[in-house]
Amino acid sequence: MKLINYKSRIVLTLSAILILFTGCKAVDNANNKQKGGVIGAAGGAVLGAIIGNNVGKGGNGELGAVIGGVVGGATGVLIGKKMDKQAQEIEQEIPGATVERVDDGIVLTFDEQSGVYFATNKYNINDKSQATLNKLANVFSEYPDTNILVVGHTDDVGQESYNMTLSKNRAQAVTNYLTGRGLNSGRFTTNWFGESQPMYDNSTAEGRSKNRRVNIAILPNDEMIDEARSQAGN
Repeated sequence: MKLINYKSRIVLTLSAILILFTGCKAVDNANNKQKGGVIGAAGGAVLGAIIGNNVGKGGNGELGAVIGGVVGGATGVLIGKKMDKQAQEIEQEIPGATVERVDDGIVLTFDEQSGVYFATNKYNINDKSQATLNKLANVFSEYPDTNILVVGHTDDVGQESYNMTLSKNRAQAVTNYLTGRGLNSGRFTTNWFGESQPMYDNSTAEGRSKNRRVNIAILPNDEMIDEARSQAGN
């Protein structure tokens, strides 16, 4: 499992916070409660792991509704154990995916090399992607006390507006497929950024392939947090 070093991300995430105040449509469109959630997530590195090198326009303004700050103390330790177990299970079931434990959450990255991918200009879930998502849905069913954020990205080939819509359709296709497997739709939030959040060099074929990705963030919901607080005696 690829574990994220918090210190190594702090510079990037502090930069993300500054940009969030000026350019992030997800923040501009959010209410005050959501803004606090987004900024808290940036401080905890989850946001940076999802959206990559830059924070820019795009999405549907719901990031803050799902991602909150880090839960500390004994409560955080109990949550961390549950998330560690889930991350290990996902890694065993889907060895091609990038599985990162980031603060209180898990960030999964799927691209053309790792299990969930789309044909050029398409957003239907192909057979190979279905097999991967079926395994993922089974794990999600075992851990109902989490929220799930699905985020779509593209490379920079084609018009920016087209890529924004394409990333939206791909992210929603993944969400729809997972909820179609019986998962509670209330657990899901879908977001998209088009070509605006590259994690790799779009000037190379390999970089473009990796930028055509879907991220899935898994975070503890209120029930998990409350249970952990109770167990910790908080």
